[in-house]
Amino acid sequence: MNLNLTTATRYGLNILALLGVAVALYLGRSIFIPLTISLMLAAILYPTAGWLHRRFLMPWFVACLSIILGLVAVMLILFFSLAAAVPKLLEDLPKPNDITSQKAFYEKLVVQIKKASPFDTNDVLPDDPDRSSVFQYIRRGLEGDQIPNTLVNLTSGGAYLLFQGVLVLFILLFLLLEGDMLANKIRAIFGVEGDTQTRVTGALGEMAEAVRKYLVWRTIVNIGLGLVLGGVYHAIGLRQATLWALLTAIFSYVPYIGTIAAGVPPVLDCLISVGVNPALGVLIFYIGVVTFEGYIIVPWVMGRSMDLNATTVLMACLFWDLVWGTAGLFLAMPLMAAVKAVCLQVEGWKPWGDLMSSGPGLPAEYFTDARYRTHLDQLAKVDPLEVGGPEPPDLSNGHLQGSGHDDKKSPAPY
Repeated sequence: MNLNLTTATRYGLNILALLGVAVALYLGRSIFIPLTISLMLAAILYPTAGWLHRRFLMPWFVACLSIILGLVAVMLILFFSLAAAVPKLLEDLPKPNDITSQKAFYEKLVVQIKKASPFDTNDVLPDDPDRSSVFQYIRRGLEGDQIPNTLVNLTSGGAYLLFQGVLVLFILLFLLLEGDMLANKIRAIFGVEGDTQTRVTGALGEMAEAVRKYLVWRTIVNIGLGLVLGGVYHAIGLRQATLWALLTAIFSYVPYIGTIAAGVPPVLDCLISVGVNPALGVLIFYIGVVTFEGYIIVPWVMGRSMDLNATTVLMACLFWDLVWGTAGLFLAMPLMAAVKAVCLQVEGWKPWGDLMSSGPGLPAEYFTDARYRTHLDQLAKVDPLEVGGPEPPDLSNGHLQGSGHDDKKSPAPY
């Protein structure tokens, strides 16, 4: 049956399809979140397992299990590092049932805020805690069943995260053991024609490479960022320097929002425990470091594979936070890197991949250029889960045939 659909109808159907996908992702988040995390970890760890298998002649199961045990060891080190910093943080906070320590903490905080603020804060934060509505509101929050209920919620949340972590490890083990078989079957789903196989293999390869490159380099950059900031926090004399450095390394996986959230606690800590001028210095230094990291280090080490414009990043954070909550914020960037890689491999979707990129748009002739087709043919010969792959076509010299467009003035597509 031939249906003549208008442009408006097609757009309406596409919007309905997008809404249907969003609803499905939201309803199935208990399945899709651990599956997505496992797929990303498999893209990172598969090459290492293959190296152990080839270099040390390990059985494939032993190589995969060794990689997973190493991952568990790293996660345990991170967990105990955070757990060791929590008691020290609790010591610095006023006790729930000690009104004297609470008033002393409030008075110290008010003094520092008045030194830093150019405005009169007496109406909002009076010197006497008994006349402060802010202090009384916090006091009421600490009374009754609030603290026991919070501890119960934290315990249940921790148990749920532990269950999800174990589930992720099991899925990851199966993905590593059956990676080649699953990749071949995915290719077969889309057809056995040579051109179709080329496109599917290229999409899988680009997707795995984009996710691997982002997560590996993002982790390295975050560790370096945490070490630099942690060293400065220790030198200034912050009691929670290690905790703030760890939170910065973790929160930096979330673009913009996570970076801002990670910078607030050390500034407040410095304001309360050290003074106004050191807190201002910490704020300026933090802004300088994250700006240098975001505009110099990240583009340099990740290159064009993470060439996503700010609008795409923000919309991705909003969408994935809506469907998957906090987990969606941490997964938004690698997911968008994978989506962009797929868009650049599928006919009809390439302009959408170009839309996600920063810089001026590419000419339409680029997507049918012979050198780009050669790049797809090379990708078809590479295992999508192996390290590296053929470089993208070099279009820095010459003109695209028939376009009249100078490639020297165009950004590269990756």
